[in-house]
Amino acid sequence: MKLLLISPATGNWRQIGRRKFFNGRTFRFSMLSLLTVARLSPPDTDIRLVDEQIETVPLDESFDLVGITCMTATAPRAFELCTYFKQRHIPVVLGGFFPSLNPQKALDYADAVVVGPAFEAWPRLCSDLKAGRLEKIYYGNPAGTIPSTLPREMIRSRKYSTPNAVYATMGCRNNCHFCSISAVYKANHYTRPVHEVIDEIRSFKTKFFIFVDDNLTQNRSYALQLLGQLEPLKKHWITQASIEVAHDQELLTALAKAGCVGLFIGLETFNEQSLNQSDKNFNKPERYKNAIRALHRHGIFVESGVIFGFDEDCVDVFERTLKMLENIGMDAVQVSVLTPLPGTPLYSQMADRIMDNNFEHYDYRHVVFEPRQMSAEQLQAGADWIIRKFYSPWRIFRRSFRWLWAPNGRSHFIYPFVLNWAYFGRTIVFGIRGYNPARMRFSIADFRFPVLKKAPVRLF
Repeated sequence: MKLLLISPATGNWRQIGRRKFFNGRTFRFSMLSLLTVARLSPPDTDIRLVDEQIETVPLDESFDLVGITCMTATAPRAFELCTYFKQRHIPVVLGGFFPSLNPQKALDYADAVVVGPAFEAWPRLCSDLKAGRLEKIYYGNPAGTIPSTLPREMIRSRKYSTPNAVYATMGCRNNCHFCSISAVYKANHYTRPVHEVIDEIRSFKTKFFIFVDDNLTQNRSYALQLLGQLEPLKKHWITQASIEVAHDQELLTALAKAGCVGLFIGLETFNEQSLNQSDKNFNKPERYKNAIRALHRHGIFVESGVIFGFDEDCVDVFERTLKMLENIGMDAVQVSVLTPLPGTPLYSQMADRIMDNNFEHYDYRHVVFEPRQMSAEQLQAGADWIIRKFYSPWRIFRRSFRWLWAPNGRSHFIYPFVLNWAYFGRTIVFGIRGYNPARMRFSIADFRFPVLKKAPVRLF
């Protein structure tokens, strides 16, 4: 069987990997989901894997099956590819977060859909295809057996921050309304046998790797066992965790000893009411600063996820958040616009406020709904503005001195430094600018009225 596996890309990300500078490499880490599908395929399968960020889809070649993984933002491109291959009478399967949450919509374009992870579902699908009895929906088992080794040689490793990505756990028990992870895994958290994880990491030839877990430390006893066995390997790694880890001294010490150099933590907002409304009330903004300090004392840098567009947000939220991020000593920030992804509770709650149904815009960078206390234009401008401000060169240089003098700063300095300059590169390549709406008396839309043309206002 000849199989084509595709990770589609849209907008600025299409072919970005072909650029010499600011090519998105820092934000690409192994094609873990498709490599897993490749490993689960029958042994005699001839497999071609394509990442559209760095290469083009071989549209003129013939295949027995095409598999495409997609999120909401890449779903339109996935649908386009489905239509093309189906016209050539090549069966197409969709998987990933969007098809898992919206299988019927995906079936409008694909011959079959894999809901959830590929474990157990993909081998059954391949068997049914050979037998000529392909079903419409295949349900994966998140508690299924994970392949111990993956064909990492299939990807062009130099185009990725690391070819070595691994997961020890899947899912998250938190039930945040805006989160697709919680929706797909139904607020469950699954763990993989520790010895299998350690054996896989031991096989990595490089010192640095990434845990792609959604919340690595949520099962505390499991995490301590894993970290204890990871320590002798002397690796450096990053992952995602909840802010609660910063208040657990034993777990913090174990993370540091095991080689953790960085954590992505979803702070989301400094407004407690917004956190409560999102069912994320375990985040306590008044404890953020002490939490970041605790992580820094252990030589762990922190990238925060911050979301704008909650109903409590008004135009002053951007400048206020920037000041608070600097006050608590944040090392990096991933700025997102609140996005009601189809299939999440937030999507149902915001159904009457959604103004943009183009899924390509559901990438956390576009405003697709009507905010409560500001205009959509102001929300977009403010989100862009804080990205440009936080990643201005002088702010990056100022943070650099802090990293150098932090515990383990000389050995860990490179990680936040490279990440910050990669984000700066995105502001250049993607043309991110914006403005602070709290400092603007009028919105740009107001200047359409003739009376205002007599008094032009400098926006930047």
